Amino acid sequence: MKKAIVCGVAVAVSFLFGGMAPAMAAQEQAAPAEEQQKYVESDDVFRTAGLGSGQLTGEYRLTKYDVISLNIVGFPQGLGYDTSSVSTESSSVSGPNDLLIGPDGRAAIPYVGNVKLAGLTLDEAKELIQSKLSEYLRIPSMSVSVKSYGKRKIYVMGEVEKPGIQEMDIDSLNAYAAITSAGGFTKRGRSTRVQVLRVIDDTMYYTQLNMKTYVKRHDLTQNVVLKDGDIVYVPKSSGILWNEDVLPYVSAWALYKNLTD
Repeated sequence: MKKAIVCGVAVAVSFLFGGMAPAMAAQEQAAPAEEQQKYVESDDVFRTAGLGSGQLTGEYRLTKYDVISLNIVGFPQGLGYDTSSVSTESSSVSGPNDLLIGPDGRAAIPYVGNVKLAGLTLDEAKELIQSKLSEYLRIPSMSVSVKSYGKRKIYVMGEVEKPGIQEMDIDSLNAYAAITSAGGFTKRGRSTRVQVLRVIDDTMYYTQLNMKTYVKRHDLTQNVVLKDGDIVYVPKSSGILWNEDVLPYVSAWALYKNLTD
């Protein structure tokens, strides 16, 4: 059953950061209802994860920290300069035809400058890059491929052994793998009421998973594919108090995103 819960973010932030000034909390609590975050339970926005390792179904769209390789006819040595020294914790560029998509979703292309590629398919990226390069160079043909996929950051919180941000490979991007990456459940963790939360526009969607059923009864519907920035929350065995257990992590996530985006 779908249900909507509307709560002031300031209440959760105050719970998580007890030292926040009362005046600021009062100001946030007085905010109009339309400015407050919406929380909606929904199974429609989450896709069931398969047993196979690959989660790349459908047409892949580029994202930050992906490394793409350009194969341009007539330019075997690259377009003018070597970016092989560029690297991050998640990805590395090792050749003159390789381009790293940065955290802002843009890649530095010789002659052209920074171009936003995140969110595009490979065909769309190829058309955009070729179109911009054609203003400076005559390119008979080119192709674009993914050399390495950027790590996705998942926030695993609550009753797990190593709570915090987990960097996940795209071919193991699911709720069970994220919990395993965080060291698994603690003795107090309630595996039957795992919450997965995702922000889309101004709405926080969530679904509830029974990981005990997933493991013991092989119920595949109890494991979902994750996306970069999702929150996986494991409550205590005593149960879930939404305002006290979930909202603090949502608010911490929102604060982190505001500081890093």
